[in-house]
Amino acid sequence: MIAKALTILVFYLIGEGISMLTGQFVPGSVIGMLLLVVALAAKIVKPENVDSVAQALIANMVIFFLPPAVGVMNSLDVISRNILGIVLASTLSTMLVIATVGLIQQKIGVRRFRKRKKER
Repeated sequence: MIAKALTILVFYLIGEGISMLTGQFVPGSVIGMLLLVVALAAKIVKPENVDSVAQALIANMVIFFLPPAVGVMNSLDVISRNILGIVLASTLSTMLVIATVGLIQQKIGVRRFRKRKKER
């Protein structure tokens, strides 16, 4: 179990190091998890080497949302002053994501249809 946790921790720390070297444009935790996903996909890391720790982290994920939620509660005055911009940005970004996912799904669907048609 400790070795499995260390595997995830090593990828996290590598991600943090890369983030610091690149000016912290992308959070180190995100970089680390992307590196872990790549390592899993490339079969450098076996899923059984991280599965139990990953399941434990997922099962207790609510704990990781408490600090940001408290931060939001402490910033209600700032949020209330900028509510229009926040709602507008949230709405526009949601619509953009929905449209992007729809277009990508259509392209994938067309490719699959053409591939199946060729196989027949």
